[in-house]
Amino acid sequence: MLDIFNQDAFSVTSLTDALRDVKPRPSRLNDLGLFQGSGVTTTSIGIERIGDILQLVTPTPRGGPGETRDMPKRSIQSIQVPHFQRDWSVNADEVQGVRAFGSETALETVQGVVASKIQVNMDDLDLTDEYSRIGAIQGIVSYKGGQTLDLFQTFGVSQAAEIDFDLDNTAATDGALLKKCVALIRAVRAAVGGLSFRRVHAFVGDNFFDDLLTNKEVRDTYKGTSEAAFLRDSFVGADRGENPIFQFGGIVWENYGAIESSGDGALMGIPTDKAKFIPLGLGGLFRTYWAPADYVETVNTLGQRTYAKQWPMQNGKGVNGETQRNALHICTRPGALMRGKRT
Repeated sequence: MLDIFNQDAFSVTSLTDALRDVKPRPSRLNDLGLFQGSGVTTTSIGIERIGDILQLVTPTPRGGPGETRDMPKRSIQSIQVPHFQRDWSVNADEVQGVRAFGSETALETVQGVVASKIQVNMDDLDLTDEYSRIGAIQGIVSYKGGQTLDLFQTFGVSQAAEIDFDLDNTAATDGALLKKCVALIRAVRAAVGGLSFRRVHAFVGDNFFDDLLTNKEVRDTYKGTSEAAFLRDSFVGADRGENPIFQFGGIVWENYGAIESSGDGALMGIPTDKAKFIPLGLGGLFRTYWAPADYVETVNTLGQRTYAKQWPMQNGKGVNGETQRNALHICTRPGALMRGKRT
């Protein structure tokens, strides 16, 4: 029966190709398509930057010499692509008597056992990807185990000061919240050097969203308009998804709180009193790089999203296998990432 694993269906190429047909676990940042993905042939990536200084050209006399621009120095940041791997195994007992499952062939049934092993680990890898994206939109990518990638430090830029939206102030001046929104949009525009972007999108924690939703200035803005239904269901604005979302002050506010109160699920979202702001529509702002697997047969090949491989146990009682992903999620302009707090 274990000779089945020597068939081409269980080669590195075939297993990896099969993974392309596995639908990734749904995730909000993935679904929005913020991150542009591409494979690389190395285990690290180098990002070259040339200064971002705006300079107007001074008029000069016709026929005379023109002015000479001071050209900024080039700089290259090298970032290692992290390696994520899950090991699995299929014992002989798990495929014993596979022909008892009706009309399926032995090969088809064993493939199903292997696929189920891979899928469980794929779900966790998808969750890990989303966790990295959550970090990238904040400028600091965190990994389980305490490792971090500080994009502000990597690119040599300062993190913007946190804006206090003062949402617990019941005596706030009328228009104060709108003024803060406008100031934030201006700060994003300045940070990207005047480059065009579509709008500012905010991912906010649960408490922040709840206080914003019940804020008098926000509710008065919508009363008497065709979108007043948002006061009941909080689903008004662009890019609606499974999260509560609405638009105010030129910003789309989306509730993206943690999915659980403890464990790894508590890490999957924005802290409850915080808000994270990103410009949408700015090309190349968020990137994903996939490096090759650490196999002889994948050396210097273009990286794929996920790899899988299997090999026989030494005692002949089954096969060992692994599923791995080598993925780096980053923001290439961390200075454009703004942050806020509820109070």
